[in-house]
Amino acid sequence: MSHELLFRAIDLPNLSLRNRLVMAPMTRSKAAGGVLKQSNIDYYSRRAEGGIGLIISEGACINHDAASGYPDVPFIGRDDTLEGWKQLAATLKTFDTALMPQLWHVGGVRKPGVEPGGKLPGYSPSGLAAPHKMVGKAMDLEDIEQTIQAYADAALQARQAGCAGVEIHGAHGYLIDQFFWSETNLRKDRYGGDLQSRSTFAIEVIAAIRRAVGADFAISFRFSQWKQQDYSARLCQTPEELGRFVRPLAEAGVDIFHCSTRRFWEPEFEGSPLNLAGWVKQLTGKPTITVGSVGLNADFLPRSGGEAFREAGAADLDELMSRLHRDEFDLVGVGRALIANPDWANKVRDGRFSELEGFSQTMLGSL
Repeated sequence: MSHELLFRAIDLPNLSLRNRLVMAPMTRSKAAGGVLKQSNIDYYSRRAEGGIGLIISEGACINHDAASGYPDVPFIGRDDTLEGWKQLAATLKTFDTALMPQLWHVGGVRKPGVEPGGKLPGYSPSGLAAPHKMVGKAMDLEDIEQTIQAYADAALQARQAGCAGVEIHGAHGYLIDQFFWSETNLRKDRYGGDLQSRSTFAIEVIAAIRRAVGADFAISFRFSQWKQQDYSARLCQTPEELGRFVRPLAEAGVDIFHCSTRRFWEPEFEGSPLNLAGWVKQLTGKPTITVGSVGLNADFLPRSGGEAFREAGAADLDELMSRLHRDEFDLVGVGRALIANPDWANKVRDGRFSELEGFSQTMLGSL
């Protein structure tokens, strides 16, 4: 099947891209002190030179003392982080590749001892890191206000750095998703209750970012049904529930939805072949990014006892292209395949499939 459609330019709200391919965010934990170094810039630049149209950075922690849960992840919104993001955005522009930093707060899964923050526990809606696992601080209204402001400050720095937009990390059981999930949000105020009320924090984050960056700066929102605490968890059981969930997020200022699934080819609901990105596009009219083991023959389920993604071989793109031709989604996120093949996009464009490598754990050892 022809892959030409992947490489057509596309104009989206507040964002024009040279092709449909997106580097998905993958935490690499190699930004010592939270500041991007030349090695980080080179890592992303190889993927831009390799043909990717949009790079969404690994999760970049906002400037809140309890935002980080892992050592050596990048930050954004601090005085000492602006120059690194400027250099990265400018370098990627030389390859006609857009950059969106992903704004991240890990919430209750933080383990005390990670810097910055030191002994601070995880902050979460109700002090929970997972169902029935009370380990951190239940955020009070001042904590919520400060955190929302940190998101807005981070987005503003991205704009000042010359980035094309930002992505808000609202997935995978981190802070924003802990507000969404009934198992970790037991609040009795306006930030708790049914899913629409549990979305209030996310809506206020989106709105604050929109006010900070203006109307002409792209905002992507990544969300998932599954959680790292429970891969079978689901926020929405039906298309109707999904519509009630995502439409207020769109109205708050989201331009693009990044719909995180482990396997892009799986239908989201019975009775329709549409995946999560397909349903969100249909329900909101907004562009969507699909993601989940693109170009590989196994999903990313972590190994027992570790966070490293499991190995996978290269796979064909026939199912992906069928769905893209049906206009099910607009952009395609590629993850581990791009760690294995920095020039994955160019190889696919040129039909050099025999040269594509599978993903192995050893590839995570260096950038």
